[in-house]
Amino acid sequence: MHKLKIICLITTVLFLAACGDKKAAPAEVSVTANKPDSSSTDKTVLFFGDSLTAGYGLDDPSQAFPGVVQNKIDEAKLHFKVVNAGVSGETSAGGKARIAWILKQKVDVFVLELGANDGLRGIPVSETMQNLQSIVDAVKAKYPAAKLVLLGMQVPPNMGGKYAYSFKAIFPGLATKNNMTFMPFLLKDVGGVSSLNQKDGIHPTAEGAKIVGNNVWQVLEGVLLGKS
Repeated sequence: MHKLKIICLITTVLFLAACGDKKAAPAEVSVTANKPDSSSTDKTVLFFGDSLTAGYGLDDPSQAFPGVVQNKIDEAKLHFKVVNAGVSGETSAGGKARIAWILKQKVDVFVLELGANDGLRGIPVSETMQNLQSIVDAVKAKYPAAKLVLLGMQVPPNMGGKYAYSFKAIFPGLATKNNMTFMPFLLKDVGGVSSLNQKDGIHPTAEGAKIVGNNVWQVLEGVLLGKS
């Protein structure tokens, strides 16, 4: 990952703020990237997250990184459909509250992307960790055979060095405990790069989302092929 300059830390703070601002974002975005025929036997990859997953600010939700992943799946001729269950402004507590409803549909691969809004609000790390664990526990209980993937997030040092360090540690710890395939930082190569973000300097453009999706695909491909 490239090193961000000091000014990029400011951009990251603004990014987190926007993710936590429900007034500035749609109440909810929940779409299926590609809807298969009713007779389809495709397995389901469910992305469960916040505005980054939902594709806030993009012309079409399919441009969000889960949609990019669906395109990669189709190119690889794999029998999986992507379901985008992203909600702008979502916190780990919000995710915990709605997970039971989301799991009414079959899930074969569960991709978790939550926590940034907790970091912005300074929610105790222990609380965020417990909420995320509860979400994972719910998936395991309903679909014990489902494969689990975790997309990590970070907060800038101005949140407090100790807090930033503890927050970052949530994700590898959770991944190890639950045997989840792990991507350390979702916004790798995109966070802080103005040309890859929308005018707000916060959310990825379609081009930025494509990079994020390609990076996620590098992690997810092996899972779908049964190699990890």
